[in-house]
Amino acid sequence: MTNNYFVPETELEKQREYTELVKTVLGSRFMNKEPKAFVHTYGCQGNVSDGEKLKGLLEKMGFGFTDTLEEASLILYNTCAIREHAEDRVFGNVGALKQMKKANPELIIGLCGCMTQQKHIAEKFYKSYPFVDLLFGTHVTHKLPEFIYRCLCSGKRVFDVTESDGNIAEGLPVRRDGTFRAWIPIMYGCNNFCSYCIVPYVRGRERSRKFNDIIAEVKDVVSRGYKEITLLGQNVNSYNKNEDPELRFPALLRAINDIEGDFIIRFMTSHPRDCTFELLDAMAECDKVAKHLHLPFQSGNDRVLKEMNRHYDRAKYLQLIDYAYERMPELSITSDVIVGFPGETYDEFKDTLSLVDRVKYTSLFTFIFSPRKGTKAYDMEDPVSREEKGKWFKELTDLQEKIAGNRTADMKGKVYKVLVEGRSKTEGMLSGRTQGNVIIEFLGDESLIGKFVYVKVTNPRTWVVYGETV
Repeated sequence: MTNNYFVPETELEKQREYTELVKTVLGSRFMNKEPKAFVHTYGCQGNVSDGEKLKGLLEKMGFGFTDTLEEASLILYNTCAIREHAEDRVFGNVGALKQMKKANPELIIGLCGCMTQQKHIAEKFYKSYPFVDLLFGTHVTHKLPEFIYRCLCSGKRVFDVTESDGNIAEGLPVRRDGTFRAWIPIMYGCNNFCSYCIVPYVRGRERSRKFNDIIAEVKDVVSRGYKEITLLGQNVNSYNKNEDPELRFPALLRAINDIEGDFIIRFMTSHPRDCTFELLDAMAECDKVAKHLHLPFQSGNDRVLKEMNRHYDRAKYLQLIDYAYERMPELSITSDVIVGFPGETYDEFKDTLSLVDRVKYTSLFTFIFSPRKGTKAYDMEDPVSREEKGKWFKELTDLQEKIAGNRTADMKGKVYKVLVEGRSKTEGMLSGRTQGNVIIEFLGDESLIGKFVYVKVTNPRTWVVYGETV
């Protein structure tokens, strides 16, 4: 594989020219008033990172930002397609903008992201939502300046859902949402084609950023005081899989760990198919890498895993888990689980329960199967009722609640290094997370937000533990 998926510099320069043109148009249209953009991102951390680039581009064009729809001259929804519920929310929220557009015809309403990359979704917005001015997919985000310019100057709708195996546009401006936590993509797309997942169809094939570009970005945010760096990818374990074998994900972790500074390294998401002992060794040996592994297993039954096209079985997954605990006894493991995959029986679901009981996860992200049009699982027979799946779901969450309670109880009296993330809902309390991704709350002054503190657990609860600084 070659690196022909990088957007050429000529195209990026073209977009910089459009940026200046937009700035000129906005200056004449709004005079001394700053136009405001309302940007809302749905979904995963990858989408959040995309949203930061969108805002970076808009800022360069001369937009300010607002959290209020009524103040906006541009409304942009960055959408998610992972579950039907996420799409329904977008349809509802966009529909509510119809009257705003009627009252202010110059308002630009735009949509982008995973949801819009699906042809049937784009067609629905085009035909049924005539007040939507701008819609573009995941492969042309870097062309936002051109799209905005066309909207401003032509008055015509701009729709672009170009199909592609994917690309990488380096050097886009980023307007980060926070001041001490940074999301840094290391790769995009997915080659796994799990039978229930729409991601490969909307994000394209796996493609990795250049090793040195990632290192340079991490050095930049660390130099600006960021304390938590989260490396992102649909499957970070396959970083550089088809490129230089000496510069794969374990080597990237070690190189980032060697960067000077006081910060913590997290990453997501890991696929068991490409998780290796070499990666687990790197986690164990790198002092800045959080001892937290998010390793989705989805089902504990081999037949169901095969139908899901997950490319591993229960035995391989547990082999990885056992080795991970051997190398890092303090390791916190979290996972994703799908309940009620088409054709799954209750006896097969009990294999999921037994695996959860065996691994003792810190927490789980649990979902009842949601069919996604365009995936193989969408057309599979699904005889089990939603009501029955709900009973299984409760059985799983009850088991995990018991396990989580036992795990947090073991934390009592122990001291953890915690990055203070903000105020908790309890007055006077601050909130942060342990390396293992457990929420911990404690009394403290707001001046501690964005800093590392040491906290001793005094009162563990199931999902939140309470403590005091030491």
